[in-house]
Amino acid sequence: MELSREDLNVEGEGEGEEIDREQTSLAHIRDNSYNNSRYIGAVRQKAYIFDGDGNYFNKEWDLSEGRGKEFCWYHVELPKWNQRLSQSAQYLIDVLCPPMKLQDILSLVSNGPFCGHVDGALVFRVNSPGPASSKFTFRIAARVTENSVITVSLGRVPRLGFSPVNESLLSEVPIVESPSSGGGEMKERGGTVIREHVLDFLLMMNHSEEADNPVPKSVSNLVVHIVDTHVDHLQDVVTKLEIELDSRELELDKGGFALKKQLLDDRRFPKMHLDLQRLLQVIAHGEQVFPRVKEKCSSKGWFASDDINSLEELIGRLRRLKENVGFIANRVTAIQAGLDSWQSEQINKKLYYLSFLSIVFLPLSVVTGVFGMNVGGVPWTSQREPELKEGFRNVMLLCVVLLLLVLLCFLFPALYSHVMAWKRRRDMKRSWSLNRRSFLRRSTGIRERNEKGGYLRLY
Repeated sequence: MELSREDLNVEGEGEGEEIDREQTSLAHIRDNSYNNSRYIGAVRQKAYIFDGDGNYFNKEWDLSEGRGKEFCWYHVELPKWNQRLSQSAQYLIDVLCPPMKLQDILSLVSNGPFCGHVDGALVFRVNSPGPASSKFTFRIAARVTENSVITVSLGRVPRLGFSPVNESLLSEVPIVESPSSGGGEMKERGGTVIREHVLDFLLMMNHSEEADNPVPKSVSNLVVHIVDTHVDHLQDVVTKLEIELDSRELELDKGGFALKKQLLDDRRFPKMHLDLQRLLQVIAHGEQVFPRVKEKCSSKGWFASDDINSLEELIGRLRRLKENVGFIANRVTAIQAGLDSWQSEQINKKLYYLSFLSIVFLPLSVVTGVFGMNVGGVPWTSQREPELKEGFRNVMLLCVVLLLLVLLCFLFPALYSHVMAWKRRRDMKRSWSLNRRSFLRRSTGIRERNEKGGYLRLY
């Protein structure tokens, strides 16, 4: 069958309207209801309740905490368009107040790294400054208590939510779509048609889909899941940058003058380097925050020790990701340096040609300046004397002689280098022939001694 991926958000453009499913038994509920009061369509809200046994339900947006083994998760997705920070704070005030206070809102929406306790809850954030519409601006914040977690993200974070297991694309049996094969043949073979743009997207992902997410059984599992998806999101962006950089390098190898000039005019690599610096800033914020999160969570009795180890592994992943981004930045710098060197060579060539023309016309200008002086005694300037009728020819011959002298001086270094290279090759050939003759003479003498049964003297 041919599978349409609109509902799986392959291009990451949103999730569309979702339909609630009522089930009598304990099962997964995929869709989430949205309850926006003032900013309809701007802020997306998701609310889950987990029973602690690996099952989850959709719930109302009431910001209540769970009881016993149950715990709740409330997620707010801020719009990813250019907006002031105060506007984002207004969005959170509208959906989180009451019961949250202004101090809680500011701790979640402010820029920069933060980790600490606010009003009895553990709050951490990794909010990078910059325009919200940029794909290199990341903002993720969480407020964690023993029975509830509230998270705020800028735009959609891949794999952050949950969906039924049987709707995972990765669990399908794929088949190749062929232009010559008809629909009947595909039905006979069975499987799911995976189009090329879907494969390109999946190859850029470093994680599975939402349907493959393990359902957390505790708040500590959920915190690890949130940090894990953030690191995966950063890894996705780094992978896309690597693929883009590889394609640019391939284009530069195949391209010519026009492509290099276009890349220089568009400032493609300086912009990419700036994006990498922003990404390094986000990773640096994570390196500051997540170790402190691990330290503070280790003192909580409800935070599992296995999840502490998982946080340590995620911190290690983040550090390796920082090194990888540094390598990519060095590659971008090297490519830009190569383009700058190429541009300098082009400018030097043009200046070389201009210098050559100026040298060619320099003796002519000197001659014309000398013979154009309005003084007496200048030779070949009187047109009435018949013996001076060849004056113009003499002046032209003088200009040609001067021009040849200038050209000889100009070409002398190149001629000298060619002559010296020829002499070195000739000397090398001569020394090689002498060594070969000596080796043949020595080998012949040894063979004669062996035939006579003599001894070989050792030195």
